[in-house]
Amino acid sequence: MSNMEFKRKVDIPKDIRERYPLTDDLKAIKQKNDEEIRKIFTGEDDRLLLIIGPCSADREDAVIDYCKRLRKVQEAVKDELLLVPRVYTNKPRTTGEGYKGMLHQPDPTADVDMIKGVIAVRQLHIDVLKETGFSTADEMLYPDNYRYLYDVLSYVAVGARSVENQEHRLVASGVDAPVGMKNPTSGDYKVMLNSVKAAQLSHTFIYRGWEVSTKGNELTHTILRGYNNKHGESTPNYHYEDILRLINMYDENTYKNPGIIVDCNHSNSGKQFEEQIRIAKEVLHSTRHNEKVYKYIKGLMIESYIEDGNQKPDGGVYGKSITDACIGWEKTEKLLNDLADLRRAHRALRAKEAK
Repeated sequence: MSNMEFKRKVDIPKDIRERYPLTDDLKAIKQKNDEEIRKIFTGEDDRLLLIIGPCSADREDAVIDYCKRLRKVQEAVKDELLLVPRVYTNKPRTTGEGYKGMLHQPDPTADVDMIKGVIAVRQLHIDVLKETGFSTADEMLYPDNYRYLYDVLSYVAVGARSVENQEHRLVASGVDAPVGMKNPTSGDYKVMLNSVKAAQLSHTFIYRGWEVSTKGNELTHTILRGYNNKHGESTPNYHYEDILRLINMYDENTYKNPGIIVDCNHSNSGKQFEEQIRIAKEVLHSTRHNEKVYKYIKGLMIESYIEDGNQKPDGGVYGKSITDACIGWEKTEKLLNDLADLRRAHRALRAKEAK
C-alpha cells in the first residue's frame, strides 16, 4: 500500500489499560453508576437520563471543571434526573476536515499524536470518575479503539454516519454498556432499528485479529437526532408525532428494552444551540400526554459547556466549544432544574389522575 505510511506501532489496549488502571474503589463507583443507568433502560427506574456535556472534550481542566459543576446539580435533581457527562474524545467530520478530537490531538493547537491521544483519552475518562464520581459517555467512532476504554465508559453512542456500518453493529453487540444508535443523516428510522436489532443479537466475527463471539446487547436503543432532507436542510424529528411513529415501528417487531433518547442539538436544533432548551422541554411535555411516550423516552442528549457558543481551536476561551456551539453553564444549570421541576409536576399530575 504505497499510499499509506505505517508510522509507528501503537500499544495494544491491554497494555494501556494495565499502565493506566482503574483502582478497586473506582471500579466499585462505576459498577454502581452502571446499575443505575441499566435500570433506566430496563424500566425499573423511571428517571430521565441526561447525556450532557461539550460537543468535544478538548482539554482536561475545563472538562473536569464542567463535570464538578454537574455533580452539584445532580444532588439537587437526583429524584428525577440521572446525569451522565458527555466526554466525546473523537469527532466525526462531515468533510474530513477540522479538529478530530482529543484522540488525534490531545493539544488542539499542536500536531496530531495518536499515541499521546490514546493515553490522554483514557486518563481523562478516569480522572472524571476520580474527581466527580461520574462515569462517562463517549462515541464509538472507531470500533477497534473501544478496547482502550471499555472498562471506563458507562454509555456509548454510534453516530449518524456510522449506524449502517457492519463493524459498529457487531462490536456494539459485545459492549456491556448501553449503546445508542442514532438515526442516519437521511432520517431513515428503519436503518436505525435494524442497527438496534443487529446489536441485540449474538455474533461471531473477526475483531482486532481475533475470532470473537458476542452475547448481544439488550440495552441497545435508538437516538433521534434530526436529519437532512433532499435539499440538505436540517429537519427535526423530536416532535410528538415523530416519537409516536418510532414507537409504532418498535411495536411492529420484537426488541429487548425498547427505548428512545432525543438528541436536542444537531439537525433537531438546526445547530441553533439555544433551541436545545425549548426542545428538551417540548419532549417532556410529549411524555406528559401519552403513557407510551412516557415509557419509551429514556432520556435526552444536550450539548453544554462552561461558555455559550463556540470558537476556533486556537480561540483561547476557557470552557468554550471548539466544535459545535453549546449552551453555557448558567443556561445549563437552569435547564436541569427546570426539567426536574417539570418532571415533578408531571408526576404529581399522574398521581392525582390515578386516584
